[in-house]
Amino acid sequence: MTGPVSIPRPILSQGRGWLSLPLFVRRPGHLAGAWVFLLCAVTPVLVAQAPSTPAQRSVVLLDPAHGGDDPGARLGGQAEKAYTLALSIRLRSLLMARGFAVVTTRDSDVIVDSDRRAAIANNAKAMACLSLHASEGGNGVHLFVSSLAPIEAKRFLPWKTAQAAWITRSLSLAGMIDSALSHASVPVTLGRTALPAIDSMTCPAVAVEVAPDRSSSAQAGFDDPDYRTRVAEALAAALVEWRSELREDRQP
Repeated sequence: MTGPVSIPRPILSQGRGWLSLPLFVRRPGHLAGAWVFLLCAVTPVLVAQAPSTPAQRSVVLLDPAHGGDDPGARLGGQAEKAYTLALSIRLRSLLMARGFAVVTTRDSDVIVDSDRRAAIANNAKAMACLSLHASEGGNGVHLFVSSLAPIEAKRFLPWKTAQAAWITRSLSLAGMIDSALSHASVPVTLGRTALPAIDSMTCPAVAVEVAPDRSSSAQAGFDDPDYRTRVAEALAAALVEWRSELREDRQP
């Protein structure tokens, strides 16, 4: 006669591989142990938080683009990777002073691939994710949201298109950042495009690309301290407003 079966949590690796599941069967007088191995094909999926549930913590994810062997674009005398890292460090200080917890995908000159960036963002369960870029082309700040079509939230989402369940919120976040930058007299362009790292993120996510301000007679470039300050403080102000809106959504 067989007694109760205890089934511990299975061990599952991503991709095609073995699923090892220990089964322990209690019998009169002894305990027999056996391992059952199942060969399974696993499609990488992501357990996503439903977009209808606002973030419970004030966590912001900052993702400075490029790094290491990937310098990004040339911005006058500096590489894009250096500019985005400096912006991330400055913005992190501003946000922490305003009571946010901040997670970054890198805080030094190292390369981080797109999947790793998305994994860091998803583990952080952030209320907002900003991917930071810079370009010599254009005017002011360019805001990009993923071009994925919006879908309803599901328990399991394909890794490469997980952002689709968050598009509506990402567009709202982009609008709030647009308002804050415009209030700081920074020109803004909004657009949508494929964004490899953001497309796998399960949070409201916007790519922020900083270009020189060519809208005035006294053009402001990457080395202009006033321009750098206006951009960073406007981004911080937008996130403070975003946090307030999420808190209002949680009110009964």
